[in-house]
Amino acid sequence: MSESMNYSTIKTNEHAIRCMRAIIGNVEKIIVGKRFAVSLVMATLACRGHVLIEDVPGVGKTSLVAALARSVNGSFKRIQFTPDIMPSDITGYSAFSPKTGEFEYRQGAVMSQFVLADEINRTSPKTQSSLLEVMEENQVTVDGQTYSVPMPFIVLATQNPVEYLGTYALPEAQLDRFFMKITLGYPDSHEESRMLDRFKGRNPMDELVPVAEGDDIIRIQELVELIHVDPEINSFIVAVARYTREMEDVQLGASPRASLCLFRAAQAWALFNERDYVIPDDVIHMAPHVLGHRILMKQEANVKKVRVQDVIFKALELAANVNR
Repeated sequence: MSESMNYSTIKTNEHAIRCMRAIIGNVEKIIVGKRFAVSLVMATLACRGHVLIEDVPGVGKTSLVAALARSVNGSFKRIQFTPDIMPSDITGYSAFSPKTGEFEYRQGAVMSQFVLADEINRTSPKTQSSLLEVMEENQVTVDGQTYSVPMPFIVLATQNPVEYLGTYALPEAQLDRFFMKITLGYPDSHEESRMLDRFKGRNPMDELVPVAEGDDIIRIQELVELIHVDPEINSFIVAVARYTREMEDVQLGASPRASLCLFRAAQAWALFNERDYVIPDDVIHMAPHVLGHRILMKQEANVKKVRVQDVIFKALELAANVNR
């Protein structure tokens, strides 16, 4: 590769990094003290993935999604999941048009670049499954016709982990479609004081303006795929996934899709940290958030007090020893 091509690539990467950090900084005008969590959402967007935000009410899950959508000049739809919502509300439906004498497609809420699936576990499994195709293939099929969603596209779902009345647990196939699962947690006292000070007047969400375009996000996604991954890093990722499948306390280990997601997440984290190559620490930082929701523990693991995070850290340790 020539020096001019190298220089061009560096300049492009610098623009992508500035764009990612500008978006994160914009979101932090609303979400105080959660930079790492916001960065994980940005990494998910950079990897063409979808994110599940699981946390207690009132910590800013919905606000984070709304702030991200406002930070990028794109279309945004919020779906409030309830027991009576139908799959056609999400994917759309065909309706007869007296004007044309033909059936025409009526768009559902999913036909948007940023889709907030609020309290996704409050709707029926049938409605939850209506998201499977679009989250995997960026398209919906209605009455045999396929319709592509606008790009860039991301589903950001929220759910409450402590309230089970009137909820439906997401099946493993649905969970596996989410690139990452993250939590926000309560702010510390200093962060909470800053939040009160920031919201004492007008809601800062009303003044949030876009700092990036959809084309910027698409370019970032393309650059992530160009980040170099050494064969040894490949082997490390595969070993981590394999060890999660072999541990005695695990009923269902990380899938091959999980390995690919961890691979891509490490690339995005490398780009965000101003590198054009992946290092083992990128994999280690991303593994708990990419793999955690994809591992199903056996019942006896609860008795032994073995957590999913323990399994991931042990798999990382074993894989690191093998690859030394």
